[in-house]
Amino acid sequence: MDYSVLLSLYLKEKSDYLRSSLDSIFNQTVTPTEVVLVEDGPLTPELYEVLDDFEQKFPQFKRIKLEVNSGLGKALNEGLKYCSYELVARMDTDDISLPTRFEKQLAVFDKYPEVDIVSAWIDEFIASPENIVSTRKLPEFPFEIYEYGKKRCPINHPVVMFKKSAVLLAGGYRHFPLMEDYYLWVRLLLSGSKFYNIQESLLLFRTSDDTYKRRGGIKHGIDEIKFQYRIHKLRYTNLVQFLKNTIIRFTTRIIPNGLRKWIYEHALR
Repeated sequence: MDYSVLLSLYLKEKSDYLRSSLDSIFNQTVTPTEVVLVEDGPLTPELYEVLDDFEQKFPQFKRIKLEVNSGLGKALNEGLKYCSYELVARMDTDDISLPTRFEKQLAVFDKYPEVDIVSAWIDEFIASPENIVSTRKLPEFPFEIYEYGKKRCPINHPVVMFKKSAVLLAGGYRHFPLMEDYYLWVRLLLSGSKFYNIQESLLLFRTSDDTYKRRGGIKHGIDEIKFQYRIHKLRYTNLVQFLKNTIIRFTTRIIPNGLRKWIYEHALR
């Protein structure tokens, strides 16, 4: 079964993280038919060196260059244009896919042709892949995922594989800071798309104290309110759920970083 892998890379990524990520893609039990990487604006010499190396080694490696940094949503939409196949796997340039990830996702699409989006659990680690600090678990079946999405993001974006036609029909990625993917899943759920989450971890997700800092602050708290209002206006959540989500998620954005880290690693995992 042919499939594409879609990545977006920007200036601040580390070259050794990028190399580990690409190694994990090209060392799968089912090798990608193509890998599309969007260079979201100018990069560092170290990053270009890694990209040049993989481009020489793998003919299925395609690089799409954007003149200026456009942000994740726009970069992924541009990259989707160059994905040649119906099945597209997402991957971040600092994470590590486990060797059987794509094989197991393809098996779900083969078994359940009506499914449009397949994700899985992820193991979150700090510094070293051996230092796993938490596992982000999600419900398995479509009806569970639909209800879960009213409270929290129902799909682990870094380990998702989806049908390109379904994503394009829903309007693709749309700009919404930290929530481009969540917004996409909501629109897909409302359009009737079927979701499935594999009940095991298929990706190692790199995290750190900075990860939780980036999720905090008044600005992100306000963005959270705007997002909850947006999906309420789409009639995905009722008024009670909207108010509850707004209070909980805004509070989580503005509390001290240490407490937010504990909540993400323990209460939400």
